[in-house]
Amino acid sequence: MAPCAVAIYDCFRGWCNPKSIQKKPWKKAQPDVHEAYYTMFLMPSEKGVTPAMLLALKGELTSFIDSINCAPILVRLAWHDSGTFDTRIQSWPECGGANGAIILAPELNMGANAGLDKAVRYLKTFKQKYPAVSWADLIQMASATAIEWCGGPNISMKYGRVSVTEESQCAGPQSRQGFGGNAGLPDAKPPFGCGAESPAEHLRNVFTKKMGFNDQEIVALSGAHTIGRAFKERSGTCPFGYTSPSNYTDGTRAARVDGKIGAGMQGGCSWTKTWLKFDNSYFTDYAARDAHLLWFPTDEAVQTDPFFKPTFDLYASDQAAFFKDYAAAHKKLSELGAKFEPAQGITL
Repeated sequence: MAPCAVAIYDCFRGWCNPKSIQKKPWKKAQPDVHEAYYTMFLMPSEKGVTPAMLLALKGELTSFIDSINCAPILVRLAWHDSGTFDTRIQSWPECGGANGAIILAPELNMGANAGLDKAVRYLKTFKQKYPAVSWADLIQMASATAIEWCGGPNISMKYGRVSVTEESQCAGPQSRQGFGGNAGLPDAKPPFGCGAESPAEHLRNVFTKKMGFNDQEIVALSGAHTIGRAFKERSGTCPFGYTSPSNYTDGTRAARVDGKIGAGMQGGCSWTKTWLKFDNSYFTDYAARDAHLLWFPTDEAVQTDPFFKPTFDLYASDQAAFFKDYAAAHKKLSELGAKFEPAQGITL
């Protein structure tokens, strides 16, 4: 619609005053509306990516997520791509982070990433249709789009990430100082790979020491467990699996934000009753101590640790505060270790 409006405007202006659409090359005039539109939406970046292309991709991702209810696994894929980031390492891509390396075997085959090959397969179709969009951007866009589709906050994302292209550029499982494996991705239960004696210490080792988040951001990010599930066949952290769903993942309950029944693949166990709806129920549903809802030692830590607890309690009573803080933390996570071309990124 916008391109048509700009074209009509140009034709009308040219008919009324032909000189008005002429721009002398030696004049440093400000771009008019048709030039501004071209610059913002049609002019390719150095990589050949345009905002219009990214918006079209986002629309197709939204329709895809809606059709198969796959939002949680797309969020997990992006988090685990970013989650290798180590603030103590200055060089790229050795620092890890949002660089698309998770599609390559050294990272995809790490134990913490079990089951994420499915998410990569989902996105391959989009990568084939939009080859100019990097894997790193595609993964992070899918995650932010998934959060928004589930009813969560709009996240002010930027794009233009450079992806790694070789397995030698991946973060090795043992590459993070002080962590025993999985490139320092978090554990749900002890024993913790970082040697922490408590879940709270483990969370700070991963998210603060390695990745650069503060206590408030850790609690906000933990709130993303309002969507998604764990499976015994993947993480092994719960007794519910592909053929043994919990009361809330058997496909008979309305889990979506629009109130429709739609579980995608049945099975596993969720943290919340409406696990395809992004809200603040992670901070409230735990109180029932329902055996059919997850609550790991790390979840218990963000609810009971004296420095985490004030933020946890705030989000339980104020969803708007949670959404605001989550959007900021998600954006930060999506840019960890990222190298952008152009350097300022591409915004929509």
